[in-house]
Amino acid sequence: MLTSSSLQIRQRLAQLSCHLVVALVALVVVGGATRVMEAGLACPDWPLCYGSLLPGRQMNVQVFLEWFHRLDAFVIGVALVVQLVASWWWRRQLPGWLLPCSAGLVLLVLLQGGLGALTVLQLLPSGVVTAHLALGLSLVAVVSGVSQLLLRDGDRPAMPSPWWWRLMAPLCMVAVAAQSLLGGRMATSWASKRCLDSGQACQWLFWHRSAATPVAALVLSFVLVALLASAWSRRQWPLLVMAAALVLTQIALGVLTLRLGLSQPLVTIAHQLVACLLVALLAGLSCRSPVASPQLAHTDLASSPLEPCHG
Repeated sequence: MLTSSSLQIRQRLAQLSCHLVVALVALVVVGGATRVMEAGLACPDWPLCYGSLLPGRQMNVQVFLEWFHRLDAFVIGVALVVQLVASWWWRRQLPGWLLPCSAGLVLLVLLQGGLGALTVLQLLPSGVVTAHLALGLSLVAVVSGVSQLLLRDGDRPAMPSPWWWRLMAPLCMVAVAAQSLLGGRMATSWASKRCLDSGQACQWLFWHRSAATPVAALVLSFVLVALLASAWSRRQWPLLVMAAALVLTQIALGVLTLRLGLSQPLVTIAHQLVACLLVALLAGLSCRSPVASPQLAHTDLASSPLEPCHG
């Protein structure tokens, strides 16, 4: 059983992780907005912007997007280092998996910063920008999962989630992330724009549209199965309904983006936002599991008639 101080430390780190999920979603979306607004090279140098921490006379919408993207990444890096230090300092009072996971997240954000530098110094190569997005989505997924594990009631033992939940939830998350990366690759190579304008490079748009239907069907099937399969999974209905709503919204935004011929940046940015939120939500659902009832958690097994059943 965890002590009150251990629970308090765990809750504080859970709150930090929840704030990090929001910051990471903002990081990915603002990064997408810099591409949509053609602001990826608004700051021609790195890590400073026009040689200063806060550009003054050069500031406009494009420069602000790129500058804020870097600022958000820096704040996230500092917060992850704080989480790593706290995980090491209170390692005896926290779950054993948290310290190596925190170290891995710091390494990921350092690699993410390196890829961010390459996108500027090498003038936005499509492969590097797509890898930058892949690491961003990976950070969103991992931190979202960490927040769910830390938010779990530490005074009550966790039980395994149903096998189909452990299979379908991560599969849905990976499928949505892969679809997002396919869309990111299409966008960073300007394939959709070239396809709509001149009929060139349409294979990327075709692959993205073709993959959208099975990915959406997979997520909606998971939601349906979860709502019908067991009492525990039905109790997750607010998050499940949210996942279904995000999928339907994503489909509508994708159709609207093409109907408008990519002429409305806010619609395209909203399309990216919903995809990132869906990855975060599905990653969190993947880490949810039942907990034992309070009566079972606090039963004295030494005096329980169930003791022979526990070997």
